Amino acid sequence: MVEIINNIEIVDLALYLKKQKILVLSDVHIGYEESLNKQGVLIPRFQFKDLILKLKKIFSVVNPELVIINGDLKHEFGSISDQEWRDTLKFLDFFTERGKKVILMKGNHDTILGPIARKRDVEIKDYHFVDDIYITHGDKIPKNNDFKKSNVLIIGHTHPAISLRDEAKSEKFKCFMKGKWKTKSLIVLPSFNLVTEGSDVQQEKLLSPFLQQKLGDFEIYVVGDKIYYFGKLKNI
Repeated sequence: MVEIINNIEIVDLALYLKKQKILVLSDVHIGYEESLNKQGVLIPRFQFKDLILKLKKIFSVVNPELVIINGDLKHEFGSISDQEWRDTLKFLDFFTERGKKVILMKGNHDTILGPIARKRDVEIKDYHFVDDIYITHGDKIPKNNDFKKSNVLIIGHTHPAISLRDEAKSEKFKCFMKGKWKTKSLIVLPSFNLVTEGSDVQQEKLLSPFLQQKLGDFEIYVVGDKIYYFGKLKNI
């Protein structure tokens, strides 16, 4: 684990708020493989099994009381496919069977989460505010008083990654970003989806309105076999 801000640690593709005993992960996009299959892209459906293995690895290191899934738990916008329904319930069961409370943040893909949440008695929220930390998906900038009072923002939505090149070879790795939005500290989570690497923060326009700014001073933490601190984006 690597501390990214005081009392907030990176553990694999998730964040752990030590003082509050909260685990935050984002953008799981369950059902993504089925969506690709429907489009004629034939890829094996290995993600769910690997997701559970990754969660077991994380839970061997931390023991949260609350798990926050920070938006886009499922992939399809307008419906719940069979794979999404089955796998989403099993994903939530992983936490509840271990006695963990789960909160789902509403993401831009989560238009009809209600039936899934009701099936497992899970709360759906637009944001979670604890101490001075504000957790939200990141597809829009809030205007409420909790947001105004916060000093630390945690968002997903953008799926940040970085490409590392070695002569002719290039490989993309998921990464965390840490910077500022106005006077607030801002942490951007990578996607917890294991099929795609994400959006290259050096080359692609990032989706979140929080990131419509110069990003050169954002610090990059790359997720590989361990967490690697790469320094400021402008120096990479």
